[in-house]
Amino acid sequence: QVQLVESGGGLVQVGGSLRLSCAASGRTFSSYAMGWFRQAPGKEREFVAAISLSGGSTYYADSVKGRFTISRDNAKNTVYLQMNSLKPEDTAVYYCAAGRTTAQAMAVMTPSKATRDWGQGTQGTVSS
Repeated sequence: QVQLVESGGGLVQVGGSLRLSCAASGRTFSSYAMGWFRQAPGKEREFVAAISLSGGSTYYADSVKGRFTISRDNAKNTVYLQMNSLKPEDTAVYYCAAGRTTAQAMAVMTPSKATRDWGQGTQGTVSS
């Protein structure tokens, strides 16, 4: 099991930026593709971004492509999500997750089927 703890959420104005971090402990971090998901009030949890084991491949939801960047530092057991040009519709609780499949598959599979461990989430709010 991988324990995941997210941080970096907060309140930001439209057009601003946030950088989320997810620190992992437990089994070998570099053995898992990692992903970020989000859930807005009244909506289902949705895929945001995923990154391969080495970090060489990344995948994004169309809604965040060009604005968000996922990265990982396997030496620090941490995955990041840099969020720029934020919009009100980006407001959500953001979760990181360890994948039970590839990063590419995490981008298209149902979140519950694509992932094995979740963090507790961090709130990101974009005000207009």
